[in-house]
Amino acid sequence: MPRQGKGRYTAYWLLAPGAIWLGLFFVIPFYSLVSASLFDPNGSVLTGYDVTYHFANFGNAIKNYYPELLRSLWYAGLATLVCLVIGYVLAYAIAFKAGRWRNLLLVLVIAPFFTSFLLRTLSWKLILSDHGFVVDTLQKVHILGSDGRLLNTWFAVVAGIVYNFLPFMVLPLYASLEKIDGRLIEAAGDLYANPFKAFFKVTWPLSLPGVVAGTLLTFIPAAGDFINAQLLGGPGQRMVGNTIQSLFTSTQDYAAAGALSVILMALIVGLVMVYIRRAGTEELV
Repeated sequence: MPRQGKGRYTAYWLLAPGAIWLGLFFVIPFYSLVSASLFDPNGSVLTGYDVTYHFANFGNAIKNYYPELLRSLWYAGLATLVCLVIGYVLAYAIAFKAGRWRNLLLVLVIAPFFTSFLLRTLSWKLILSDHGFVVDTLQKVHILGSDGRLLNTWFAVVAGIVYNFLPFMVLPLYASLEKIDGRLIEAAGDLYANPFKAFFKVTWPLSLPGVVAGTLLTFIPAAGDFINAQLLGGPGQRMVGNTIQSLFTSTQDYAAAGALSVILMALIVGLVMVYIRRAGTEELV
């Protein structure tokens, strides 16, 4: 009996490190962020801030920075869609066609993580520079004009996001595709389904868990990203992450920065909940 009594608390002791970690690095920072969003906007770093529950901060943040919010969601959504198309093809090839090269290709997928996020983005700045190989080639084939450029455009920002977050899409897709029993696809062919129909009736539905996981892992960090827009874009490509970073560090408007951060989190959570609900419905169908 005493052993049973001690055993009841074993699970709680095992959960304790994770709970402490979440408390220190999520709950407390989240509480601080929400508190900052309710600061008196008339405060300052010198005079201090008081939590006056100034809910008008949220309305002012939306009014002043809605272009950056919409642009961030647009860039993140577009980059997620591109990652899904490229990542699905790559994951499908690795899962079904790679053979003995499968492990090597998986290593190549995660190889970019061996270098800094900042260095990878700076490399794209060199690749897309005005006098680089890519721009020169596009100008020679008349896709770009003589004064055309890729840097400081939406294309450069989205391309950087796609490159940096593509592994987050490929790995969940591969995990789902690799589990699919090939005999199911063969059975679809035996029932006179062409490869196109077999894919959408068998492969695609069975890979939906990987699609959902990959799109979430890509969209959520992409929406709050600011490095790609800062290094590859210009003033017209500022994302909400750039604005929040500037409000916190340059203008030191903590009330507006906190309110904008909470709004971004609420938008992402709302979109994710709607997406998961719809994806779950499609998976059941």
